[in-house]
Amino acid sequence: MSKVLILDFGSQYTQLIARRVRELKVYCEILPCTVLLDQIRKFSPDAIILSGGPSSVYDKEAPTADRRLLNLDLPVLGICYGMQWIAKMEGGQVAPALVREYGFSKIHVLKREGLFAGFPVGETPVWMSHGDHVVSPPPGYEIIAESHNKLHAAIGNTQKKIYGIQFHPEVVHTPLGKQLLQNFLYRVVGLEGNWSMETFVEKKVDEIRKIVGTRKVLCAVSGGVDSSTMAALLHKAVPDQLESFFIDNGLLRKNEGERVVDLFNRHMKIPLKKIDAGERFLKELQGIEEPEQKRKIIGRVFIDVFEEEARKIPGVHFLAQGTLYPDVIESVSFRGPSATIKSHHNVGGLPEKMNLTLIEPFRELFKDEVRMIGRLLGMAEEIVQRQPFPGPGLAVRVIGEVTKERLNVLKEADDIVITEFKKAEFYNKVWQSFAVLLPIKTVGVMGDNRTYENVIALRVVESQDGMTADWVRLPPELLGKISSR
Repeated sequence: MSKVLILDFGSQYTQLIARRVRELKVYCEILPCTVLLDQIRKFSPDAIILSGGPSSVYDKEAPTADRRLLNLDLPVLGICYGMQWIAKMEGGQVAPALVREYGFSKIHVLKREGLFAGFPVGETPVWMSHGDHVVSPPPGYEIIAESHNKLHAAIGNTQKKIYGIQFHPEVVHTPLGKQLLQNFLYRVVGLEGNWSMETFVEKKVDEIRKIVGTRKVLCAVSGGVDSSTMAALLHKAVPDQLESFFIDNGLLRKNEGERVVDLFNRHMKIPLKKIDAGERFLKELQGIEEPEQKRKIIGRVFIDVFEEEARKIPGVHFLAQGTLYPDVIESVSFRGPSATIKSHHNVGGLPEKMNLTLIEPFRELFKDEVRMIGRLLGMAEEIVQRQPFPGPGLAVRVIGEVTKERLNVLKEADDIVITEFKKAEFYNKVWQSFAVLLPIKTVGVMGDNRTYENVIALRVVESQDGMTADWVRLPPELLGKISSR
């Protein structure tokens, strides 16, 4: 099987590179740029891709890799910082650019073959994000593309099959980015696309069976697509050793708890125990208005309930979590020196406290890839297409104090939003669509009477992979129907 190694220099887009490579049906793995050369040799890749990164190659603490990897007789593609690192290691010159290029830009391809085979004559739109640039390429390298600011946008050494590009082909804002990656993998490296999500499932099932053996695995199901698909995968791998339970914190959507249990027991044929802890969570949230404080309280209570239930099950050695890559990259540095964005995700928090070995089969996947696995495992579309739902549930969608009365108002309003989006066939077209209960009331007219009622905000976003998002332009008819109801 063909294999590509991606070395992470700290870019927030590193996993997007892996995703594009997998979409081209080539297996790949990500390792930190600091990985030892012996480990690279042991992995035995057919090619290496160097990610971008937020640093400057001439900084004292700049991340670096073993420069000898450029002499392994392997094709190499450096992206942004990766290109600058290649240029520096090979004897070129890198310096701060007088004109920094960020966001949408255009390049002019000088050599439309190999990496740029099939590219159109004239300008090509790309996505830039750099403050430094390659002033002069290393000996043996030629300039094969330049930006509209006349900066070197791509360099290459065709003899060594080492290339560098200053833009990001992995993001959707570079329309021909996927074609460039395909050219590198298929034309330059000479690979064939022989990897698939079916292969991933088979590999993970074998891994889980080898790791678990005859011991038990604990799986906490939230009702979302990630944990549900994880439970289905574990059930396929070790059905007799799987212990699944569902903590209903009372902060879920209308009738969500009952639906989750029914889908698992009746449709997926996976035994699922339901723990009703709604009153306990509400009691702990009494008087709390600050969102981050709500998150921490809910996380703490969840762990307490989880531990209590786990102790009732003898012989458990493993804990399965449906962690995805966006969770990881927003919480901790992922295999490389990437910047931390968020701190509220429970990534790896439970095992330290419970002395359980963690199993995270989807740690390097995006949600849409998990949905593909769910379909392969025969899961119902109702689960597969379920929109992302926050761990703290409706507590963070109730602005201000969370009470049973305010929760019920939001549950009814949110149910209206979901129902109307599904009727209008809009539910599966957006990433998230939900109601938020604001801490204000306003005067209105209902029939012949004045009313003084709650205000609901509607939040609808679109995204491809949960890494970036934008607001959705909704039809006025849909907004009107939701507003009226």
